Amino acid sequence: MAAPRYKQLVDAFASGIRSGRLASGARLPTHRALAAREGIALVTATRVYAELEAMGLVSREQGRGTFVRDIAVPAGHGIDQQAVAADAVDLSFNYPSLPGQADLLRQALREVATSGDLDSLLRYQPHRGRLQDRASIARHLRRRGITTDADQILIAGGAQHGLAITVMATLNAGDVVAVDALTYPGFKVLAHAFHLDLVPVPATTDGPDLDVLEKLCATRPVRAIYTMPTLHNPLGWVMPAAGRTRLIEIARRYGPLVIEDASYAYLVEDPPPPLAATAPDITVYVSGLSKSIATGLRVGFVIAPPARLPSLERAIRATTWNTPALTTAIACRWLDDGTVEHLEVQKRADAKARQALAGQELAGLQLVSHPSSYFTWLPLPDDARADRLTATLARQHISVSTAEPYTTSTHTPQALRLALGSTDLDRLRPTLRTVRQVVLQDACA
Repeated sequence: MAAPRYKQLVDAFASGIRSGRLASGARLPTHRALAAREGIALVTATRVYAELEAMGLVSREQGRGTFVRDIAVPAGHGIDQQAVAADAVDLSFNYPSLPGQADLLRQALREVATSGDLDSLLRYQPHRGRLQDRASIARHLRRRGITTDADQILIAGGAQHGLAITVMATLNAGDVVAVDALTYPGFKVLAHAFHLDLVPVPATTDGPDLDVLEKLCATRPVRAIYTMPTLHNPLGWVMPAAGRTRLIEIARRYGPLVIEDASYAYLVEDPPPPLAATAPDITVYVSGLSKSIATGLRVGFVIAPPARLPSLERAIRATTWNTPALTTAIACRWLDDGTVEHLEVQKRADAKARQALAGQELAGLQLVSHPSSYFTWLPLPDDARADRLTATLARQHISVSTAEPYTTSTHTPQALRLALGSTDLDRLRPTLRTVRQVVLQDACA
């Protein structure tokens, strides 16, 4: 269903202001001029400007007209990390942390400092990582249902770096990549940087619409399918086994590479086998330890078919030469001594508690999430505007994300993504209560 005319105009103006096509300080047409130009009623033109003003994008000056504002309110859109004031609650990015993690790091640094191979950490490492470190990751992955050996693993500087080298090594400018209509913003950034042609696939309740995906692969030269089958970001679904089987069948029939992003997969207990476990010959699997341990520990890993390894290794050389040996050594010690497994169990419990709290404090609103996810998707009521709510919440020192950075289609849904892992539970409760009040008040306005 097409959006009402006034909403189309609001979106067009908002896009022009955010992109800079409408410069700060520019005078917009008068209400009457806008109505005449667009063939709309004067009251509709007034409503358009009222919406833009409520979103913080324009200002009205008595006797002078309506002007584009200098956008000073943090966008809260989730692609570019915004500075959040010290007194603000950040629901736009997840930094899940548990008590005692700093003590774990202190202990690990002491152990590394007294280890016999300290000098080796000061030298260049193999581009794909040291053999013993890759073996530690291989043992860790077996617990996730992937049987692989160290030779098929490359160590990256976090999962985002893993995705970057995958794009560099396997795709070219102009290549068609099938993605979810709502997807991880970090992959959108890569697609823009490398000039990929992202084609959106709509979602069902438990994964991408595979009928649409198959039709797309049959009619266009799809080079890759980017997917998050276990705990999708931002919608939180887990693709069932039957859907995974069919996705692999589609990939085998039409030939695209499957890029499996498993960054949040650790939060799901007993999920279906990863795509890389079922189809290792056509899948590049990317994950890391930033989410399961700490965001500052930039250690990721990539599993790829043997034929893909040389080009991936060259991409690591071109971007970092090798990942930092010290952080990799710490991460692999924690993999081997059970620390990572212990932290993952704790974080699953923590995420469940936060989801339960969100269900309580956002009661009456539609929520789309997974019971053990660190984020929830909040579709907004009819006539609500995500930008307007973002601006209102920012004035109350709450930073949230809209749907814009997650959207790959031409239609951006009016929704908020709430990251639940970056503040303590005592502060999260009243913050979510405020979000609910703002949304409900806006709906009644």
